Amino acid sequence: MYQPPHFVEDRLDAQHDLIRSHPLGLIITHGAHGLSADPIPFLLDPDAGPNGTLRAHVARANPLWQGQDPAAGVLVVFQGADHYVTPSWYRTKLETGKVVPTWNYVSVHAYGRMQVIEDAEWLRAQIDRLTELRELGRGKPWAVHDAPEPFVAAQMRAIVGIEIPIDRIVGKWKVSQNRPEADRRAVYEGLEAEDTAEARHMASLVRQYGGL
Repeated sequence: MYQPPHFVEDRLDAQHDLIRSHPLGLIITHGAHGLSADPIPFLLDPDAGPNGTLRAHVARANPLWQGQDPAAGVLVVFQGADHYVTPSWYRTKLETGKVVPTWNYVSVHAYGRMQVIEDAEWLRAQIDRLTELRELGRGKPWAVHDAPEPFVAAQMRAIVGIEIPIDRIVGKWKVSQNRPEADRRAVYEGLEAEDTAEARHMASLVRQYGGL
């Protein structure tokens, strides 16, 4: 990933927070079936290893775990907030006209080696924990044990677990830090004026990282 210095976010806690808030990662593998990219929801164990460990499960029929060289690395991309930035917001437009559109975004790339896990206890703990996290806060949260146990057992036989100790992790927060202060403030105001959840989220990042 191209990394100009002003967009680097190398704080591990910030990187982990993005993974937790946007857990649907795109895992990119290159194995016997060639290059593949699969969107999969991940759990993060921040205390397993120096950079944390990613855990997930996939359908047994999914070829991504078959024929993967254990020594070969995989990449998981987590995409956070993003938003188009119009040059019409920039104060610089009024001064020189020398402005162009851009796209603000936040992303974390996690690298490691994928381990395949078929242990039933591990798989049950994985699906229980993933379900608990996603159902948290609902009026009537659903739990795995709400389904008949023979049905759950049959479903578990159709999945395999994957675990990726993170060897290297890279964060990029491209949120207008490279613009003059007047432009950063104008981008913040423009995003706030759009009044959508996506725009407000990006506005908060522009304010935080732009020192506004």
